[in-house]
Amino acid sequence: MKTYSQKGAEIKREWWTIDASSMPLGKLAVVIVDKLMGKSKVTYTPHIDNGDYVVVTNAKDLVVTGNKMIDKKYYRHSGFPGGIKELKLEEVIEKKPELAIREAVKGMLPKNKLSADRLARLRIFDGAEHSHTAQSPKEIK
Repeated sequence: MKTYSQKGAEIKREWWTIDASSMPLGKLAVVIVDKLMGKSKVTYTPHIDNGDYVVVTNAKDLVVTGNKMIDKKYYRHSGFPGGIKELKLEEVIEKKPELAIREAVKGMLPKNKLSADRLARLRIFDGAEHSHTAQSPKEIK
């Protein structure tokens, strides 16, 4: 018996949709990463990017537990001395709700050459409507 290794030509990608208000941020990110990497597929191969597309809706209704709305902070730096900026999670959800989900997913993806392509297949929308109905995505419960 030989170990199966998927080829690039054998990749079949599906579209999935998930509601961000259905579960907390961490659990949501785990489900998204599982689909983006293709680990739930039988044909999973670590060095081949065989993941699916994921559409996230209702990003503005993101659910977190505990005091994370106040305590969780996102940092960025301009590169100049004293150029650090910080935003609380509640400010991020108010201004750019897709940033919180994208950063959570990015932190859970492996840091390798495939991560940028996997993250590019993540589509996040603020409301319940999205522009990928033509792909007829399946609902993740």
